[in-house]
Amino acid sequence: MKIEKISEEGLSFISGHEGLRLKAYLCPANVPTIGYGTTRYPNGSRIKLGDEITKDDAYKLLKHDVAKFELAVDAMTTDKVNQNQFDALVSFSYNLGTEALRKSTLLKVVNTNPNDPRIKKEFQKWVYADGKKLGGLIKRRQDEANLYFS
Repeated sequence: MKIEKISEEGLSFISGHEGLRLKAYLCPANVPTIGYGTTRYPNGSRIKLGDEITKDDAYKLLKHDVAKFELAVDAMTTDKVNQNQFDALVSFSYNLGTEALRKSTLLKVVNTNPNDPRIKKEFQKWVYADGKKLGGLIKRRQDEANLYFS
């Protein structure tokens, strides 16, 4: 069966890794962010420092944002990926962007054989920010790889 939508477990996975902030803050990339990593409202306007939302609003924004990544992952991947694999790839894209996935060896291996054990190592290549390994990224990539193979 072709997977096109993230599961509730996948949404929970992303929200757990992103964390919830109801007041806008500057993310490590110095971009105003709110909720579960949202940088723009559905109308396209940017999040501004000083903005505040409710937990329900944050979840709605997450679902809105994730929809773009679902479409991209669906378009880029073989129809042989299962739900957990799809969820892990959507999480990866949500965190790093769709271009990172599109240009990755991870995607090439997934599309050649979605069950190739090398995929676990491909996730681990994406743990750097500004040339430095980050503990949070190491953990997230391990968790995505574990989700992918669960």
